[in-house]
Amino acid sequence: MKEKIIRFMQGRYGAYGADALTKFLMASGLILIFISSAFTGKNTGLVCFLMGWSVIIYCYYRLISKNVTKCYAQNQAFLSRTSGIRSFFRKQISLLQQRKVYHIYRCPGCKQKIRIPRGKGKIEIKCPKCSTSFIKNS
Repeated sequence: MKEKIIRFMQGRYGAYGADALTKFLMASGLILIFISSAFTGKNTGLVCFLMGWSVIIYCYYRLISKNVTKCYAQNQAFLSRTSGIRSFFRKQISLLQQRKVYHIYRCPGCKQKIRIPRGKGKIEIKCPKCSTSFIKNS
């Protein structure tokens, strides 16, 4: 049985796993189905339910599709459209992780972000960009 599945998936787009667009569509489909449970007995709930299932079916269609170039192009278009949002959240996560070890100050002269290790007491900071000096607690 395992060999049959492997032979079936050969040459298909989903043979190497789901891409970013498929993961996003799957999550949004599941969210729509979850939202539909809040609107039971209303047309809104039925519409959300049907939209959620249609998105999930489309995800599986993309996974078993043999048109690899089209699916790849769709994923690249999705990644290029969402690059700004993804980079913003990546930067925010990086800043939150660094706040445990470093203080992040802004230079009063040029507004450059400067990373200073925590726990050094009162120190004089010299901006590497504009050479402005200012005193802060680390």
